[in-house]
Amino acid sequence: MNRGKLLVTGPRILRDFDMVEPELKELGFDVRTVEVRQCLSEDELIPLVGDIDAVICGGDKWTARVMDNAPKLKAICKWGTGTDAIDFDAARERGILVRNVPDAFSVPVADSVMCFILNFARRTPWLDREIKAGRWTPLDGRSLSECTLGVVGVGNIGSTVLRRAKAFGMKLIATDPRTDIPLQLIDDSNLELTDLDDLLQRSDFVSLNCDLNDSTRGLIGERELGLMQKSAVLINTSRGPVVQQAAIEEALVNGDIAGAGLDVFETEPLPADSPLLKLDNVMLTPHLAQSSDRAAHRTHKRVVQNVVELLDMHEGRG
Repeated sequence: MNRGKLLVTGPRILRDFDMVEPELKELGFDVRTVEVRQCLSEDELIPLVGDIDAVICGGDKWTARVMDNAPKLKAICKWGTGTDAIDFDAARERGILVRNVPDAFSVPVADSVMCFILNFARRTPWLDREIKAGRWTPLDGRSLSECTLGVVGVGNIGSTVLRRAKAFGMKLIATDPRTDIPLQLIDDSNLELTDLDDLLQRSDFVSLNCDLNDSTRGLIGERELGLMQKSAVLINTSRGPVVQQAAIEEALVNGDIAGAGLDVFETEPLPADSPLLKLDNVMLTPHLAQSSDRAAHRTHKRVVQNVVELLDMHEGRG
């Protein structure tokens, strides 16, 4: 069966493309790839999409303008969970089906959140740096059982973070106006639900685990950072635009909060002149909180299945 032309731009699946390509060809796809990039802009996508039937994408900007230049496009399949770069209304108007891989990386992202928390609480990177520089410098840490964790967004990832933090004896508070939080999770974690302002004021660590949408874009700005304790640490493994970049940079430079663990940024890759690169109270990772070979390989299989199913649905075979 000839399933048509498939464009693959997702950076993680491209890294493993030797593993995936034989299956795609066996399924009947004429596959086109690009050089591995974090995400493609409208202008970069448009020359690639004129004759494609489907795409496996990363964080590329699938806007109405791009779709108008892809007259044969039937399916957009996101490798991973976040779909904030895809214009769903434009896709619906053009009869293009869209699907992601939900709950693809809850466990590794939650592990990354706990890694940030533990490193800031126990001061491990800073102690390592001091001793390697020949200094025997006492930097006092904190036990997690002495700390309050505030989780913003209690979906699959936020729930997994809470369960891990519970095992460390942390006091847990959370807010999420868009999700019905299971009573079992509340009971098992002794979780207290509150509003965002109260959470920011009371938390030693704030973990952002919400989707990027109209209600969360720019959610954490100067006002919100001003509510946090000076000893508090902000952790963002969700989406960069949830935090206003200029505001977090200013808060960290001025010492308005103690630190930040950031895996995502408003602009990715992070620009070489970013002030964050020069700050000692920041831990940075390159949008890899989800990194896990096994989880990635499962996602490869699921996204390929999604492409086949959406094309079958479009052709009336599903």
